[in-house]
Amino acid sequence: MGLALRRSGVSVAGFDRDPVHLQRAVEIGAIDEAVATGAETTTGADVVLVAIPVGHIADVVIQVLDAGANAVTDVGSVKAPIVDAVAAARPALAERFVGGHPMAGSEQEGLDGADADLFIGTTWVLTPTGHTDTAAFTSVRALVGLVGPEVLAVSPEHHDALVAVVSHVPQLAATTLMDVAATRGEEHATLLRLAAGGFRDMTRIASGHPGIWPDICVANRDAIVTALDAYLAALERVRGLVTEGDRDGLLQLLERARTARRSLPRGIASGELLAELRVPILDRPGSLAEVTTLAGGMGVNISDVEIAHSVEGGGGVLVLVIAARDADAFVGALAGLGYHPARTELP
Repeated sequence: MGLALRRSGVSVAGFDRDPVHLQRAVEIGAIDEAVATGAETTTGADVVLVAIPVGHIADVVIQVLDAGANAVTDVGSVKAPIVDAVAAARPALAERFVGGHPMAGSEQEGLDGADADLFIGTTWVLTPTGHTDTAAFTSVRALVGLVGPEVLAVSPEHHDALVAVVSHVPQLAATTLMDVAATRGEEHATLLRLAAGGFRDMTRIASGHPGIWPDICVANRDAIVTALDAYLAALERVRGLVTEGDRDGLLQLLERARTARRSLPRGIASGELLAELRVPILDRPGSLAEVTTLAGGMGVNISDVEIAHSVEGGGGVLVLVIAARDADAFVGALAGLGYHPARTELP
């Protein structure tokens, strides 16, 4: 993130509890300046980004909020427990914390695996709540948007349920499959020599850093167990198809999976027609989260967002840019919530 932000012209100060890692961050150009404490990163900062293991994020977010941070976000892959912990500990400050999760990464670890292009074309999830400060959300949204992802807003609880399916269970599935192959005794060496592209692709993520996963699995336990149960039930059905030699059933499954795989969204394509929506909102807690999480739930990519505050009346206008193909459905859904957006096609 530091490499990508600095390439975009953003000044980045950083702190790490390990001075060797901190110095290395300076050497590779991930940060402009190393600071002595985590709280010191808040000095003059528009946004503080917390990038540490899930089990410690809430404590550090609280520290930087106490130090006066204007806006704080994180990159943890579990959101609800962190958001809840910050809100419980600092109810008056939690509005400036916007949970975040970039859906990007690699099996490489450490600073030497850093890549300024990591987020281009990926999805970065933000999890505002009904109490999120609009200025903090706008600052975080603008910052992460600089590094190239599609930015999607959903509730913390919805995020955790979804990510259990698309991230946490795949990690456990890849790890388990690799473990099965690795424990085949004398067959091990020959088996791995036969490993072709499919096996290597499916197990690639099993080579990632194992240290982050126990915290993730504990923090998102309920959602992961639910997703694992669904996966186990599906595997049982597949086992039945194979046992019975059901060619038609297997073919139907394979065709459904291929169709679904080819339908994975790719965000807003270059050159696609865009629409600007100007949504009058009241300046009250919950308005921003209600609109952005509606978009997330509908799969509508907000490519840009701005809040124009009204001088009078305690309200303002939320300005959103979305794909024109999504505008009719989204405007209709907003109307159902009592909002009255004005739509303009962008050239």
